[in-house]
Amino acid sequence: MSEFLLELRNIVKEFSGVKALNGVTLTVKPGEVVSLCGENGSGKSTLMKVVSGVWPHGSYSGEIIFDGRHLEAKGIRDSEAVGIAIIHQELALVKEMTVLENIFLGNEITHWGRLNTEAMFKRTQELLKRVQLDINPDTPLKELGVGQQQLVEIAKALNKNARLLILDEPTSSLTEREIELLLEIVRQLRREGISCVYISHKLNEVLALSDRVTVIRDGELIGTCDADSLTQNDIIQMMVGRELDQLFPREAHPIGDVILEVNRAYACKPGASRPQVDDISFNLRKGEILGIAGLVGSGRTELMQCLFGCYEGESRVDITLHGRKLNITNSREALGAGIAMVPEDRKRHGIVPIMSVGRNMTLSKLDFYSRWVSGVNEQAEYVDVLDYIRRLTVKTASTELAIKNLSGGNQQKVILAKLLMTEPEVLILDEPTRGIDVGAKYEIYKLMYELVNQGMSIIMVSSELPEVLGISDRVLVMHEGRLKGEFDHRGLTQEMIMDCAIAEEIRSHD
Repeated sequence: MSEFLLELRNIVKEFSGVKALNGVTLTVKPGEVVSLCGENGSGKSTLMKVVSGVWPHGSYSGEIIFDGRHLEAKGIRDSEAVGIAIIHQELALVKEMTVLENIFLGNEITHWGRLNTEAMFKRTQELLKRVQLDINPDTPLKELGVGQQQLVEIAKALNKNARLLILDEPTSSLTEREIELLLEIVRQLRREGISCVYISHKLNEVLALSDRVTVIRDGELIGTCDADSLTQNDIIQMMVGRELDQLFPREAHPIGDVILEVNRAYACKPGASRPQVDDISFNLRKGEILGIAGLVGSGRTELMQCLFGCYEGESRVDITLHGRKLNITNSREALGAGIAMVPEDRKRHGIVPIMSVGRNMTLSKLDFYSRWVSGVNEQAEYVDVLDYIRRLTVKTASTELAIKNLSGGNQQKVILAKLLMTEPEVLILDEPTRGIDVGAKYEIYKLMYELVNQGMSIIMVSSELPEVLGISDRVLVMHEGRLKGEFDHRGLTQEMIMDCAIAEEIRSHD
């Protein structure tokens, strides 16, 4: 009898002749948490899609052994039938349905051909208690936050008697409190004998939670080690194939005079109890990286949407760039004025998933390429796309590949390229490294310094305080829609930012 619940043996998966997985081996013991680490595009999600039946038997080569038996799943249902459940980064829930309906969707309890709602209600209560979610089973899913929806997904998997739970970037959009709760639930499931494959770029979570860590790079297995024998630097070196001198490559760069002034920014959604942005003013200097910090719900993203003209609600703001007052009512006008923004949610607002990498990259510059009478100058477009793919080291098999097939980090680079093509003076980056690996983060940080050295100014919103501290020249802290503090980066600590983020009075430290 094998000691492993799951064995993957020499898994090979190709797309258009390109090997996304090349002989990968992975093992998971009963009641064990194995973290799967690797850069964006390394093959982590592809490997888990093989395990969970998203890629059916026959579309890959190699063997899957589950509980001592060969698994040849033709689809997700076959994998679920033996006890394998996957929770993707983009949750597969129906927001218009209730919690109960989502948990039992496709798996309803019936009695004499009728839904047994009483049995399903009782079972849902048991499952919600198991994942520490104190809500009514009849609550509409759309009323829950992202963290609570994540727990509903886990409850749904447990309802199918999952013995192996695959979590793909489960904490990328969660608050610190929600992350701690999720990790504790995974630990409890481990104590109950349920195994877990945990995919995350947050290496502190990986080391805190895992029994073992497996690293793959460019579709190949690099190694598997006991978690307690590893440091974050060890994992990073395995992931990227080299040592990173430091996670945040701070570089000295010239900072000039004030070029952007923002005054009396205000934003409020209909029916809201308070404004999302309430009378905020600040400035930005040439060649400066200005960090915006604050707790979830502090109004950081809404403030950036005001500047870019894309806030969905009532908003007003006075913007002056190089002494010239701007009247920005939409994103096209913002781009025309020299202000560009990488949005927080790249899936919804940054890309057109079914369009090619090249066409996504040139969307913001279509007017330029279509100046010719005969139509779009595809040759000029192609040359520019290749140039930015090279400059930003975008990993793609072709410029014609649909962007939805790229990893999150490479999608982010395409969005950056799309905006850099407009040659902005001010670049807004809202959570620029969310859900991407340390190697891709490092490349984006280096690019940010390259841009400010060229005279561009950057506003960066980030929920990761080490990132705010490591990259910013100056930091603004928001709380409940208001500006609560302004700090120079020198001597600034995470504790100072958090203290300010929950404080009531406005503070300034130069």
